[in-house]
Amino acid sequence: MTSNLLDPTTALVLIDLQRGITAAPTVPHTADEVVGRGAQLAKAFRERGLPVVLVRVSFAADGGDMPPGRTMQPGGQFTPPQGWDELVSELDVQPSDIRITKRQWGAFHGTDLDVQLRRRGITTIVLGGIATSIGVESTARAAYEHGYHVVIATDASADREAASHTHSVEKIFPRLGVTATTDEILTALDTLDTQG
Repeated sequence: MTSNLLDPTTALVLIDLQRGITAAPTVPHTADEVVGRGAQLAKAFRERGLPVVLVRVSFAADGGDMPPGRTMQPGGQFTPPQGWDELVSELDVQPSDIRITKRQWGAFHGTDLDVQLRRRGITTIVLGGIATSIGVESTARAAYEHGYHVVIATDASADREAASHTHSVEKIFPRLGVTATTDEILTALDTLDTQG
């Protein structure tokens, strides 16, 4: 049985909730709000034995593993401060969590995320994180292309610019899956419990 939103084979995937990314201002939700809702979802998924995937972006100190393509807004040399790529403690990382390190915007390319999800029979992923229009959207696009059902937790996602967040939520995500609030996802998890 499935709820209207989730399958019994659903995983939570949180994008870039790490010290260096959550330190910058975000809208329409603060990074603290996004982290708090992400932690709430992670706790609920763990309690039900559903996979929690924590994704972070990290690069070698020399920047040699950064994407090399030409862009109009080059990232330039990036010398990250110590600990910038550490997952925030509020996520209460558990040994059962799947940890993915990416070197680009999306969490699928160049990682074993798809393998980790398929080995567990996952059909649906719930996505949240920072930034909505970058890491979350890139991962949502790839998840859709890989054949997963995609649910975006809109209040567990935020961006640097309000227009970017709004464009992703209103124009892009409805073409890749469905959007829902943290409370709606938690209610759907409760529905899965009663159907099990």
